[in-house]
Amino acid sequence: MHEPVSFALSLVIPVYGSEKVLPELVARLHTTLNEIESLRDNYEVIFVCDCSPDHSWHAIEKLASDYPWVRGISLRMNAGQHNALMAGFAQTRGKIIVTMDDDLQHSPSDIPALLDELEKGRDVVYARFKKRQHASWKIVGSRINDLVAGYLMQKPKGLYLSPFRAMKAAIRNDILRYQGPYVYVDGLILSVTRNIGTVDVNHHDRFAGDSGYSFRKSLSLWLKMATSFSIVPLRITSLAGICFSGLGFLLALLLIIQKFTLDRMPIGWSSLIVTILIVGGVQLLALGMLGEYLGRVLLTLNSRPQYVIGETVGIASNPDRDHAKSQVKAS
Repeated sequence: MHEPVSFALSLVIPVYGSEKVLPELVARLHTTLNEIESLRDNYEVIFVCDCSPDHSWHAIEKLASDYPWVRGISLRMNAGQHNALMAGFAQTRGKIIVTMDDDLQHSPSDIPALLDELEKGRDVVYARFKKRQHASWKIVGSRINDLVAGYLMQKPKGLYLSPFRAMKAAIRNDILRYQGPYVYVDGLILSVTRNIGTVDVNHHDRFAGDSGYSFRKSLSLWLKMATSFSIVPLRITSLAGICFSGLGFLLALLLIIQKFTLDRMPIGWSSLIVTILIVGGVQLLALGMLGEYLGRVLLTLNSRPQYVIGETVGIASNPDRDHAKSQVKAS
């Protein structure tokens, strides 16, 4: 059971390697949010320190002592962005929840635009970036992920799944019902609503430091999306098996015909090896996909947690809630 709403707005911001960015981020949030009459002194910002390698947690503690609306959660183990968001969602008390990155590539000045679109009756509003300030491989990977998400999760065409988003508290509550260790927030959103809007905003250069999102983490997130919210990959491997079996029977028929029409069988060692390698590769792919699903089922049945909370600042202790939602990284 979630705590009663006591703020107009809650912001949840996962933090990793942003010690130098946080003071500037908080200053800009303070300026932007206090300019909105309905939000003045009626909001909270929850920073979730995802076991950051720098002194981000100390920076959060200092900011919490300077600003009464700043709260912090420190995770004992690195859980990943989406799992960290779940840790923050569990502590929010706002009527509206906004999520954004910690590097100022998402500008706090764009929050009012998200809120205005949400007031038009939307359940969720995503920021859509006019031009992304990311490495080329990330942009290409994002486009591929967008196409796959559209097929696997029936994502509405033209919807960019940005980490800069606003949602109503009811959607947050629906998301928190998910107890599995493999969290993909956008998949959870798409599973509970299609009433989603977008707002075009600018994407800015990172204020300081380097991105903590490596290729390995991006691939892990893609696997969460592909295997946690769809069985299409299993169907694809089944279809591949049917196609290769059909091809095998066809080749067998051709070989029988060839046996009776030619005096001798041609030597075909190379083609035989290539065929074995292709069929063997498809079989291993299918086994690997089955193993991925079975592994996730096993970890879910074993109640592997999404994250583990180490420390908090500015957040009232709730043992029952913290025990129920205390969750670890799903790798």
